[in-house]
Amino acid sequence: MKKYLLLLAAIIATVGQGFAQLNKRDLPVVYLPTNISVHFVSPEPIRFVDISVKDISGDLPVPNVLRIHVRDSVSRFNDAVITITGEKFIAQYRVVPCRDDQDGTVQTEIAIEPADCRPLDNPEIGLSQPELKANALRLLAMRPGHPIEKAKAFGLEGALFHIYTLGDYIFLDLGYRNQTKLPYTIDQLHFSMEDKKVTKASTVQSVAITPLYVLQDIPAFNKYYRNIFVFKKLTFPGNKVFTISLSEKQLSGRTLTLKAGYRDLLRADVLPK
Repeated sequence: MKKYLLLLAAIIATVGQGFAQLNKRDLPVVYLPTNISVHFVSPEPIRFVDISVKDISGDLPVPNVLRIHVRDSVSRFNDAVITITGEKFIAQYRVVPCRDDQDGTVQTEIAIEPADCRPLDNPEIGLSQPELKANALRLLAMRPGHPIEKAKAFGLEGALFHIYTLGDYIFLDLGYRNQTKLPYTIDQLHFSMEDKKVTKASTVQSVAITPLYVLQDIPAFNKYYRNIFVFKKLTFPGNKVFTISLSEKQLSGRTLTLKAGYRDLLRADVLPK
């Protein structure tokens, strides 16, 4: 609820600064047929949508796509204004009915361009998805260098190449090399916080950690795998270790585990610009 209120406050502030001064007729025009959906494609996940008339329905089939269509019971609607907000932007469009002779020429996919957007000051959002991707790509383009941590088993070599910080974000650069002739099909790459020392009488405390952002979706690899994972505010006490476990879908049971200590995190460099 708090995040929603903060986002709503940011939207109101942005509208007050600029959009309130725009006439509806000055907004970009989108034509909407009565029997075809129109899709708005956003460069980042859509957080909030407002449609000014009830005759038009909208939904988010995926996080960065808004689909709108005229309701089945409606044959004609008045001009509408659609407001779309992402993590770092707000955009408005004027939606008008499509004439019958336009059905074959209507644009059904609308890319939300920077020229149609105003910046949105949302205190809950640090880096947007495009910004996370851009920084992860910069890290991937860098030479891996000497690994911070490494492990080897079952013909596999794993390495934690880099740990970088950017504000509240931590970027991990991971790589794996398959020295066997068998392709490696990934079951999961599991991140967790575990006890550093485990005795027979103790209960292992393991806490799963989910990355905030993953650069590439790589289901399998033959010889080499490298990917960037982003976490937010990753801290842990000295008696814990950050564990990275790669497991295979096959019955071979090839699993490789990397462990990073708190000292590795403290030694993280600031992501270069």
